[in-house]
Amino acid sequence: MIPSDLKYAKSHEWAKIEGDSALVGITHFAQEQLGDLTYVDLPKVGATVTSGAEMGSVESVKAASELYSPVTGTVTEINAALENAPEAINQEPYGAGWMIKVKLTGPPTELGALLDAAAYAQVCAEEAH
Repeated sequence: MIPSDLKYAKSHEWAKIEGDSALVGITHFAQEQLGDLTYVDLPKVGATVTSGAEMGSVESVKAASELYSPVTGTVTEINAALENAPEAINQEPYGAGWMIKVKLTGPPTELGALLDAAAYAQVCAEEAH
């Protein structure tokens, strides 16, 4: 359920590091807690995102929630399909439900501060109680 090839933030976002870029989205746990997503507000291409800082928001039938960037860099692509089909995040949070692609500009230590799958599973277990 928690892919081992991704890095995770305690705020339930994931990053798939591909060279000097990262795909970013929210985790299965996050979308499950939110319920059916109805709206996604993402940063624009060219915007700068900062690790740990707000980068957008999602709304669901249950709640609205801020999105926090797990990495620092410049947004090079957004998943425009989510504008009309935010439910892709519920259906495939690690696939078609990705949110943004970021050209990494943060220090390498930043990625080391993110959680691996096992550590993230522990965060989810603690929050589920």
